[in-house]
Amino acid sequence: MATIEEMRSRVGMQEHILTHTRSTDYPGNYTGYDDSYDQLKFEKNFRIDVVNMDQEEMQFDMVGINAAVANAFRRILLSEVPTMAIEKVFIVNNTSIIQDEVLAHRLGLIPLFVDPRLFEFRTNTDMDKWEENTTEDSTIELELKVKCTRNPHAAKDATDPEELYKNSKVLTEHMKWKPLGSQADRFAACPIRPVHSDILIAKLRPGQEIDLRLHAVKGLGRDHAKFSPVATASYRLMPEITITSPIPEEFVEKFAKCFTPGVVEIEEDETGRKVPKVVNPRVDTCSREVLRHDDLKDNVRLSRVRDHFIFSIESTGALRPEDLMREAIKLMMAKCQSILDSDILQR
Repeated sequence: MATIEEMRSRVGMQEHILTHTRSTDYPGNYTGYDDSYDQLKFEKNFRIDVVNMDQEEMQFDMVGINAAVANAFRRILLSEVPTMAIEKVFIVNNTSIIQDEVLAHRLGLIPLFVDPRLFEFRTNTDMDKWEENTTEDSTIELELKVKCTRNPHAAKDATDPEELYKNSKVLTEHMKWKPLGSQADRFAACPIRPVHSDILIAKLRPGQEIDLRLHAVKGLGRDHAKFSPVATASYRLMPEITITSPIPEEFVEKFAKCFTPGVVEIEEDETGRKVPKVVNPRVDTCSREVLRHDDLKDNVRLSRVRDHFIFSIESTGALRPEDLMREAIKLMMAKCQSILDSDILQR
């Protein structure tokens, strides 16, 4: 029987169900358990541990908060941290087999390597006055002009389109930035470009041509997914594997194979007997395979730590993942401040 402390700090994993999944609705909801908010206790227990980080991905542990706060950060990352994306496509010529609407949609999803914090939101989106309201502080202009021709130097027996034709593939490397106003000076150290130069946009054959002008603006993921700055932002609870009683030696290897590779290692104790040791529970996929074996399931307890979140952020490339998290924190603080400044709490 789980204690109240275990019920409030762990999510139990049994063979067919999860237990103790409910959050606390209000202080005193559980007799004998103090779940009232204490800022000093929160400050003492809360921590963030960065596990790994590079240019595009970041994984960190956020410990000491509840699921509502973790999910708020996830949603802010997905839908409220702004970024730049292609909004308007002016088609001069498109004789490819891709329809204008499909081509424009594909271009909108191409991530651009530019800091959105250096731009302002476009206030006037009226299409009739789009050109006259285009400014260097709110708009990025790019050009995509590619024409496919035959390669006169191709071998007579060649069959590869890339050898037979020139510009048979339209890639993001063909997109050229056209600076507006003083943008050339402002971004001289880091010219604006697509994040990746090898994204395939279309395929052409001799005589086909794409000639476009592209306008990118600042936007939010809640308006359109193309403005989301993350490829993914997710979290999961830290797995916990507790060996409650010794595993018979003949079942040790079977026990280790029930978990994701790297979670359980087999060691020898002082008597030379093989024993399993949980070394890295965070990589476990929580398949609960061990609970399907009658000779093992009574020797182990599986659970997840309720306030320990393994957070993963994968940036689309415009901003580093740690910068995205900083922006999400700023937005969260602004939301909290707006509530404190309002009269909502006084009602």
